[in-house]
Amino acid sequence: MNQETSTAPLRRTRPARAALAALSGVLAAFAALCAGELLSAAVRPESSPVTAVGGAVVDRTPVEVKDWAIRAFGDDDKLVLLGGILVLLALFAAAVGLVARRHRPAGVAGVLLFGLLGTVAALSRPGAGWLDALPSAGGAVAGAGVLWLLAGRLTPSGAGTTEPPGGRAALDRRGFVLAAGASAAVSAGAGFAGRRLGGSGAADAEASRAGVRLPRPASPARPVPARARPRVAGLSPFTTPNRDFYRVDTALVVPRVDVGSWRLKVHGEGVRRPLELDLPTLLRRDLIERDITLTCVSNEVGGPYVSSARWLGVPLGPLLEEAGVRPPSRGGPAGQLVSRSVDGMTIGTPVDTVMDGRDAMLAVGMNGEPLPFRHGFPLRMVVPGLYGYVSACKWLQELELTTFDAFDPYWVERDWAREAPVKTQARIDTPRAFARLRAGTVRVAGVAWAQHRGIRRVETRVNGGPWQEARLAAQASPDTWRQWVWDWPATRGSHTLEVRATDATGARQTSRRQGTVPDGATGLHSVVVSVD
Repeated sequence: MNQETSTAPLRRTRPARAALAALSGVLAAFAALCAGELLSAAVRPESSPVTAVGGAVVDRTPVEVKDWAIRAFGDDDKLVLLGGILVLLALFAAAVGLVARRHRPAGVAGVLLFGLLGTVAALSRPGAGWLDALPSAGGAVAGAGVLWLLAGRLTPSGAGTTEPPGGRAALDRRGFVLAAGASAAVSAGAGFAGRRLGGSGAADAEASRAGVRLPRPASPARPVPARARPRVAGLSPFTTPNRDFYRVDTALVVPRVDVGSWRLKVHGEGVRRPLELDLPTLLRRDLIERDITLTCVSNEVGGPYVSSARWLGVPLGPLLEEAGVRPPSRGGPAGQLVSRSVDGMTIGTPVDTVMDGRDAMLAVGMNGEPLPFRHGFPLRMVVPGLYGYVSACKWLQELELTTFDAFDPYWVERDWAREAPVKTQARIDTPRAFARLRAGTVRVAGVAWAQHRGIRRVETRVNGGPWQEARLAAQASPDTWRQWVWDWPATRGSHTLEVRATDATGARQTSRRQGTVPDGATGLHSVVVSVD
């Protein structure tokens, strides 16, 4: 009876102490992240520990996994990644707290080790400097201090290092609660201050964007013909609203650039007159306005990562000519134009392509307003006919002329092709896959694209039968997608609808299935529907 009575408090204390030890690890991680957030406000947002680690994970993730994440989560892929990192961090922190319960120095070493990983990740990011190590390193020191303090409250009689055998030391609950509450409050305050300081920089950037007044283009876009926009329910609009325009990039934090300090530099091989231009100078140039459809190379057959907008920008070819650049086809030494973003992203584009007379531009406006931040404000590249990963650098700050042999841009380093013209594709927008329809005439409609070549014909078929020619909407430009409609006399049963396109050169879309790697997906889009 007496023995049972004496061991009962011990059995109750052990689980409580383990739970509090795990909590101490989580609070230490919270302190590290909040301190890192505060310090990153003084460096740059990309240097915060979670963002730096997340960026490093993105950089080292296999192409196939990245492609899957884009398909599975769309614009939410970055939120999913950051959420996953936080969950793993919480589990790691809890484990470190349990270790610290037994041996404080070992637990603290675990926190410092994680800080070291964050530091290495921050320094590995494109465009990083030594200051980028400060948030992760400083956060680790803060987290280690919190863990040492809290673990000490769990083992007060252990003189700081090892819990006595059997775990019989008195548990200072009140002292732990006070220390934990104080550390959580201080950490939250640091994190809030970091957010506010970072937000002030974002507010300045927002104000600078709000102050931009786009001039009238010297060369306006031609009006879109009314017949280019058939009215069919479920059909993608000819012009994609900015809020719906697809976004695929590696930026875990959308850069918010203050145009007051921003400059564009043009330099490199064959540049006889290097340029440094601010946004007001670019806006005073003769601007062009064009309707252009952009496509991501990660777009699967029938996928959503294709959108069309009216862009306003500086013609890229004439700007390069002003800098003294000649393409290789005219004897120039540089075959690759490397564009660099403010977040360090690099994209390589063939110089011959951007100077062949197409409407390649440095865009400042999108659908009548300055570029949204998520789409590249203050400046991005737009090159009709090329997939975005070789042409559409956002948050642009540098153009360097070089050769393909001298430099591999970000995506080429990850096994994507150096040159990537957009492939001819067609998509069925309506009816949707697995739709239930009524027998009779059904309007099948969608979009087809072959940027810079244009679409000549779209055909559909049912259940592998003969191909039927669809009605094409008017073509606004060979650089935009083209809408199409086919009236299908639907009969009862389950049916498979397919579509294929032929571009203006007469080349028909291939039916051969290929994934997105290394230069874009191929195959025919199909949907299965049921007719009652």
